[in-house]
Amino acid sequence: MAGKHISVWFFIGVMLVVYGVLITASGVYDLLNPPAHQPVLANLHSGVWWGAFILVLGVVYTFAFSPRKR
Repeated sequence: MAGKHISVWFFIGVMLVVYGVLITASGVYDLLNPPAHQPVLANLHSGVWWGAFILVLGVVYTFAFSPRKR
């Protein structure tokens, strides 16, 4: 394994996928079970949108820098 290198961007992509899943799941949970005292901009559902964006970005990085691709 002396000549094999794995890009750090692959691991960043995996980390973004994990964070994206967690944030999206939390946003969907808050969407289905709203808290008693909602924040001012709760109608924007930022957890769902931001989590989905991070998830998509992580999937792109994971596949773009996959070690099997080379």
